[in-house]
Amino acid sequence: MKYLIVIEKSKTGYSAYSPDLPGCVSTGSTIEETELNMREAIAFHLDGLKEEGYEIPKPTSHSSYVEIAA
Repeated sequence: MKYLIVIEKSKTGYSAYSPDLPGCVSTGSTIEETELNMREAIAFHLDGLKEEGYEIPKPTSHSSYVEIAA
C-alpha cells in the first residue's frame, strides 16, 4: 500500500505524519532520514494493528499543489 506522508520543518529537524494513520508520526534530522523513519513507523504501526486484530486502514489521502501568483 502507498500512504501519503506529510513532512514539515521543525526547530530541530523535520517531523512527519500520515493523515490515514492517526498517531503514526516520526522525526529526523534530514528529509531523507525522516522519510526512512516514517517508513519504519508505518510498518511498526500496521504490525501493531494486525496483532490487535484491527482492520488496516486503506490509504485515501491525496495531495496537490496549487500555484498562486504573489
